[in-house]
Amino acid sequence: MLINLSDALTYEGRAVKTVAALEMTQFRCKLGVFPIVEKSDVELQIINCGDGKARIEGRCELQFRADCDRCLSEVPVILHLSFDRTVTSPDVADTEDEDDDASFMEGYQLDVEAFVYNEILLNWPVKILCKEDCKGVCPKCGRNLNQGECGCDTFVPDPRMAAIQDIFNANKEV
Repeated sequence: MLINLSDALTYEGRAVKTVAALEMTQFRCKLGVFPIVEKSDVELQIINCGDGKARIEGRCELQFRADCDRCLSEVPVILHLSFDRTVTSPDVADTEDEDDDASFMEGYQLDVEAFVYNEILLNWPVKILCKEDCKGVCPKCGRNLNQGECGCDTFVPDPRMAAIQDIFNANKEV
């Protein structure tokens, strides 16, 4: 959805409040594709800051479906986005501001989808866990260790001691 910012960018002291429906159904990035389960409308307030600049304040809530990074069980990821950005009019924009705004500004139009996408990227959790003390999966059989032990031998010998272990195994009496 595009929102026209020409009034807010050209009239000093102008403030515009608007609500935009978010059409995005999934979040796609290098980490994968995450379906959006629930979303709220994007509430925006655009305030003229003078000199062809406007401040965009707003909020939005999104819930995604993702997998735990350790045990691969499904986990809801809830993001409460609260943003405060300054955009520049295309007439006044210098090269630094232009690079920042280029992904979500098309002339005097604000692309709400691209704007929210950038905010999701900035706020995406580094690690998604089902619980803080998630045990993950067994490296041998793949069982979810949060549901109980599997009984697999998980002893991993130190590779630096392999030569000494071979000596002990060769001289072992039966």
